[in-house]
Amino acid sequence: MSTPLLAVRDLRVTVGSVPAVRGVSFDVHAGRVTALVGESGAGKSLTARAVLGLAPRGARVTGSVRLDGEEIAGAGVDVYGRLWGRRIAYVPQDALTVLSPVHTVGAQLAAAVRSVARVPRAEARRRAVAALDRVGIADAARRARRLPHEFSGGMRQRAVIAMALVNSPDLIVADEPTTALDPRLREEILHTLTACDESEDKTPALLLITHDLPLAAAHADHTVVLYAGRPTESGPTSQVLTRPKSPYTAALLASLPQPPEGRRAAREPLPVIAGSPPSPLALPAGCAFAARCPVAVDGCRAAEPALVDGGGGHAVACRRSEELPAPLTGLFAEEAVA
Repeated sequence: MSTPLLAVRDLRVTVGSVPAVRGVSFDVHAGRVTALVGESGAGKSLTARAVLGLAPRGARVTGSVRLDGEEIAGAGVDVYGRLWGRRIAYVPQDALTVLSPVHTVGAQLAAAVRSVARVPRAEARRRAVAALDRVGIADAARRARRLPHEFSGGMRQRAVIAMALVNSPDLIVADEPTTALDPRLREEILHTLTACDESEDKTPALLLITHDLPLAAAHADHTVVLYAGRPTESGPTSQVLTRPKSPYTAALLASLPQPPEGRRAAREPLPVIAGSPPSPLALPAGCAFAARCPVAVDGCRAAEPALVDGGGGHAVACRRSEELPAPLTGLFAEEAVA
């Protein structure tokens, strides 16, 4: 495969004395989508912020983050300042609070253009309108003169994505970009994020942070499943989210709502995962999922398993992965785990 646009290796983020991200590795290739998935608190957003150079003040970032071969892990504003907006764009988790309430949407997008390109104001406004049109906002020239409160929630979300796309970045990092949107709009938003920029004749790469497994399954080429700050499974999405090798991934998939005919009865309760993820202040010596795993044995609690590639780029951190039955979702589908 070609050299990745973004290569992350053994990324670790320590906030104070708390090991919040513990050895995360993945690639994002040009024009492709890599998804980071997992429960809240798994370290998805902090991983993204570390990649962007936006880790919390005082956090210690180690490991390697290479953009087109250039090492940027832990770099300062002098390095990231020439990347933000130009090469890397960010759609934050709470995107609807990004827009200023006292400036028109078009003025804010034009300011984003002029922050990275020395162009006349008229050209910046033209690019702003073109970006709004690209994300599907009808009558973009008129809407660009409106304030954010005059947009619906879905339109504001599109405007924030337009701001990320307006300078044709190589990589977009989108943190839960479809939260609180209906299914149709979720699909439209992801299509917009991954569509080719005809003016530049390129498709941006996307690092997608989400808890929405069906969304990742539909759009991601590669998926990394995080738990307690480290990968528990990673590989091609077609394998990870259809033939999981990790009990944790299987448990997440089994907990998804299914059509009534897919369950024993229409009113059958969904399987759930017992307990809660461990606190990063009190991580166990062994597998972090062992206390919640229905197939854990004493060896699982003795030492944390390494992430091992079992072939085809499909890696799993589970010492029992080779001896468990397939499909693993059957471990959780028979009865609710509580």
